[in-house]
Amino acid sequence: MGDFSTDAILLRKIEYGDHDLIISFLTRDRGKISVMAKNAKKSVRRFSGAMDLFSVNHIQCVFPKKNKDAMINLCQTVLENGFPRIRYNVVNTAYASYWTEIVSQWLEEGKAQPEIFELLYTALDMVNDGSIRTEVISLLFQIRFMRLSGFSPGLDQCDDCCTGIEAVDSARLWFDFKAGRVVCPTCKGNMQGVQEPAGPFGGSAQGCWVSKGTLKQLSWINTVEMARADRIKFSPIAIQEGETLLESFIPFHIGRHFNSLKFLHKMRSEI
Repeated sequence: MGDFSTDAILLRKIEYGDHDLIISFLTRDRGKISVMAKNAKKSVRRFSGAMDLFSVNHIQCVFPKKNKDAMINLCQTVLENGFPRIRYNVVNTAYASYWTEIVSQWLEEGKAQPEIFELLYTALDMVNDGSIRTEVISLLFQIRFMRLSGFSPGLDQCDDCCTGIEAVDSARLWFDFKAGRVVCPTCKGNMQGVQEPAGPFGGSAQGCWVSKGTLKQLSWINTVEMARADRIKFSPIAIQEGETLLESFIPFHIGRHFNSLKFLHKMRSEI
């Protein structure tokens, strides 16, 4: 296997020894990879300005020559976009940290995911641009990530009776985290033994109530071109409902509690 160079988004870095770093990148054509950056803490020429989280770099890597089980070595990076408006804003940093943790925890090593690379890059670039509210970009990122990852929830109709949400005689419907489906109030009332203990991310441990308008908006941004995302205006209530739904469903489905999400919730509560 030959050495390679590629565009990459820095997802995570861990100190290793006195001078080295282990870095997780999402690359454009190789998916998520972990590399060893030897002497990264003191090598100004090779890595200067390129070791910040979320930064986009063109990286050059070398496979180990002798020990094939050793980590890939990062030889050089060229910073392409540092997204300064993210790194110098604590709330934007909290959102970006959540997105990169989702990607890092869900994706397998070495499996190319070019669409997810483009989604994360575009979301970061939109936050850095500042023309769309970061919380709306977060809704867009999360629901499209679910679709690209193959566990997109059904939002258009009641999963039990197949009634479209427009025809449901209620302003709100129940979203089931475990099944990833919408259920109308009538069908939910027929469900036996359903309990709703408090969940860690809002709503209950099993689901939450969501208005028709929010469901329609989430469904729309799941399919619209990213460049047109600014055409839809989310009300504060719709944003709150969308956050509760997506920020509960994704950790529930992946089976992890994200530290970055706890930090994001703390930042939002202080605004």
